[in-house]
Amino acid sequence: MYTFTAVIEKCRDTNLYIGHIPGFPGAHSQGETIEELNRNLKEVVKMLIEDGAPHLESEFVGTQLVVV
Repeated sequence: MYTFTAVIEKCRDTNLYIGHIPGFPGAHSQGETIEELNRNLKEVVKMLIEDGAPHLESEFVGTQLVVV
C-alpha cells in the first residue's frame, strides 16, 4: 500500500478540481468534486504502479504564504 500527497486546485474556467502528485510523472487527474478527483487519482496511480514501485522525482514539502 502506498500513500501519496496530492495537490488540488480548482479551475475557475471549468469549475473542475485538478489534482496532481508532485514528483510523480503522469499522476494527475480532474473531477467535478473532490471525491471524484480522489477516485480518478487512485485509478491513475494504480495504472502507473502496475509495473512496480514508482520512482518519485521530488518530494512534497509543503506550502508557503508569500506576501507582496
